[in-house]
Amino acid sequence: MIVFGLAEVVTGLTHNFFGIFTAKATASAYAGVAIGACYALAGLLVLSMRRLAAALAIVLLIADIIGRAAMVATGLYPLGSWKQIFSMTLGTSIVAAFAIYIRLKWSSFN
Repeated sequence: MIVFGLAEVVTGLTHNFFGIFTAKATASAYAGVAIGACYALAGLLVLSMRRLAAALAIVLLIADIIGRAAMVATGLYPLGSWKQIFSMTLGTSIVAAFAIYIRLKWSSFN
């Protein structure tokens, strides 16, 4: 989650990551960096192995999903190609899978 979050931050700042791009607008940069920071922070929180931190991590991952949907809805993340659609779908699925995994491992947290 930390690595993926940092990759989102880079994408937010550069508007391009391995051929996947966001709109070249200030709002896109702020949104991308905020979403990536939520993702990376969620990963850091899980490392503590505390239930409260895990709960906050799940909230941050949900915020990431909502942020991604908002970027698509506002056009800050254009879906003009198959590659863009695939990357957004796969990326959002991975975020959701992390949230579900954390919840399923709830008993592992103190």
